[in-house]
Amino acid sequence: MMPPHMRFRRRSFLGLLFLFSLSTSALYFIYSAPGIVNEYLFMVQARGMRIRQNMRNIGAQVLEQVVRSAYNINGTDYPYDFNLSETAAPPTPYLPAGFTYLPTDICPERLPTMKGRLEVNMSEIALEEVERGLRQVDPSLGLGGHWKPQDCIPRWKVAILVPFRNRHEHLPILFRHLIPALQRQRLEFGFYVVEQASDEPFNRAMLFNVGFKEAMKDLHWDCVIFHDVDHILENDRNYYGCSEMPRHFAVKLNKYSYMLPYDEFFGGVSGLTSEQFQKINGFPNAFWGWGGEDDDLWNRVQYAGYTVSRPPGDIGRYMSIPHHHRGEVQFLGRYTLLRHSKERQRLDGLNNLRYSPQVSRRSLYTNISVALSRDLAPIADY
Repeated sequence: MMPPHMRFRRRSFLGLLFLFSLSTSALYFIYSAPGIVNEYLFMVQARGMRIRQNMRNIGAQVLEQVVRSAYNINGTDYPYDFNLSETAAPPTPYLPAGFTYLPTDICPERLPTMKGRLEVNMSEIALEEVERGLRQVDPSLGLGGHWKPQDCIPRWKVAILVPFRNRHEHLPILFRHLIPALQRQRLEFGFYVVEQASDEPFNRAMLFNVGFKEAMKDLHWDCVIFHDVDHILENDRNYYGCSEMPRHFAVKLNKYSYMLPYDEFFGGVSGLTSEQFQKINGFPNAFWGWGGEDDDLWNRVQYAGYTVSRPPGDIGRYMSIPHHHRGEVQFLGRYTLLRHSKERQRLDGLNNLRYSPQVSRRSLYTNISVALSRDLAPIADY
């Protein structure tokens, strides 16, 4: 029979071996699917924030009951308002349903057609079916997804840039929701789907730079919206006009429990005026893979002296389309680049980008296909 001290050592050894195997499996998982892990950590963080907020609300309710009970003993009520909600949006004056305006008037920003919360339908649908449905409602929708109102003069001309690779099931869902919302907002708009054709890691930032340059060849757009293909807005009062740029639109995403992951978060859907985007030299081109480019854009905006605005309350709510495929690989070098964000801003962006696109006009969007490689954005030492 094995002595007690030997049995203890054996169990300790087996325990360490088990922990080592778990660590090895975890490292393999992180290495093989880093984008999924990073997104999971974001979701865990958001749920933790939600739990803390719920505990805070519960504590406030308990405090209210204690204080009110103490006052009720004397037959009086406590006059203080215990409503601690920080997310309720102040009432915004939208025009009444019977409001009329002339075709020679500038389109209002708060129209009666903008009803607020939308019914989101995530079911997959063919792009041709979406096109037929949209053109039945409004035949004036032009080639390339270009549209402008006929009953008033559009206040803003907005280019929607969508970075893209192998998300063909997502595009119809995006158009089905976003095009009618922008029409209700009476904006002149056009859609540019910027497709990465190469096998290199996905470079969302460089695609946005390419899309901006190509879109500006069509029209001098007042502002550009950088829009992920899987983000579906839940409120058509989330105004895509150019009046409060730079702007972060996707403040509350369902996969993050409708919580902002961190104060400097600038991802999902964001926008700048064309002049602002040129002044900050666009996105950095050096972010190959998932993550970091939005943080660098935030830095560039801050260095230029701009202040980012966000929609109030629940207006900035979005739903994320579920993915049926493996996510993009995570960019592990992003922290090094972010430490040198300021030095790189004048060297890496719109000014050092070289590319050869293939542009085609589709029914609902302009497709810009480009094979990206690292030598398309050379940068001198800094």
